Amino acid sequence: MAEELEIKLTLGKGGTDAARAWLDERASEETTQKRLVNRYFDTPYQALNHERAALRVRQADTHYIQTLKTQGEFVDGAHKRQEWEWPLPGADLNLGLLADTPIAENVNLAELAMIFETNFNREARLLSHEGAMIECALDHGAVLAGDRRRELAELELELKSGPGSALLSLASQLVGRVPAFLNLVSKAEQGYDLAGLGRPESLAAGDPPVTAWLRAVSVHWLTGMAETACRETLAALEDRAVDAGLEDEWHWASSQDFTSVDWLFDARMLRLQLGLLVH
Repeated sequence: MAEELEIKLTLGKGGTDAARAWLDERASEETTQKRLVNRYFDTPYQALNHERAALRVRQADTHYIQTLKTQGEFVDGAHKRQEWEWPLPGADLNLGLLADTPIAENVNLAELAMIFETNFNREARLLSHEGAMIECALDHGAVLAGDRRRELAELELELKSGPGSALLSLASQLVGRVPAFLNLVSKAEQGYDLAGLGRPESLAAGDPPVTAWLRAVSVHWLTGMAETACRETLAALEDRAVDAGLEDEWHWASSQDFTSVDWLFDARMLRLQLGLLVH
């Protein structure tokens, strides 16, 4: 079992090309390119989803990896979660590998079946930044559930070594260069939503104020149904935004029309998100 710490940014129109150009300026390592086919599993009653866990088998060329991830927590806008990985000889799920994991007690493993896929091309590079090694993964493809499809365009920044603060510092360099916003909704949550098997909550008990707003905005991007949560959680951050020198960005975000999500990819949005996190 390992612990994963990463920031995920959803990219807007032209974002994939802009992110690639940004990486070209900074990365000294060669780009690794892979086609990743990811099959996600759950029971007919979404027992894994209720346990806040995600289970997949990933194919990269002729290699297969079975992965179990917990929901974990959000730390300064980054996903922090536990992760188990096992190499497989083929595409079939190996139930025996799950016997010693936390899900074994509450989930009938025999009922697991594939429910959706996330298939995408990944361009990955390693960057050295402020004493940290960070893997930058540019993903572009689609989430698939039956005959339904949702386009996927993301940039993931995953800490490999060094201080976690370097993730936000590196992400801040994207402001004004790449149309993107910090998104707390995972690929798995996008899949469950597309398959009609459940949506993430726009409010979660115990969230710090900034995380509460980030969560609400992310869920609104996915569902278009979290305007009230977005407005209420943003209103609670007015004093913090003023103290951080982000009053203009706060007023701009407060005035947006939530019938569209295009404004999420404005540079002012990412500046406000990251500024509130570091203040």
